[in-house]
Amino acid sequence: MVGFILKFLLTAVITYVLANFLPGAHIAGFGDAILLVIVLAVLNAVLKPILKLLGFPITVLTLGLFLLVINAAIVMIADAMLSGFSVDNFLYALLFSVVLSVVTSIVDMVVD
Repeated sequence: MVGFILKFLLTAVITYVLANFLPGAHIAGFGDAILLVIVLAVLNAVLKPILKLLGFPITVLTLGLFLLVINAAIVMIADAMLSGFSVDNFLYALLFSVVLSVVTSIVDMVVD
């Protein structure tokens, strides 16, 4: 349980820092970063498997690169759902999702 809470808080901090550091991504405050982490987790659990199933043929043709597009779409949906988080366009959503995935993967390896 402690590991889950630690990962959750670290992901919220990373999300807050990335949204303030990366161009095109904007977040109002740390509370919005916590909400963003929750929304992204729910979208990844519910919507992402459906999108992966529907996009499977394209994913195969692009050798998996279409999964990056799905991740960026998830970030754009989170942008539409939250008023305290915004991404300027699809390319910035793609950049945000890739950097967030890489950094959280590194944090997960260190925490585990």
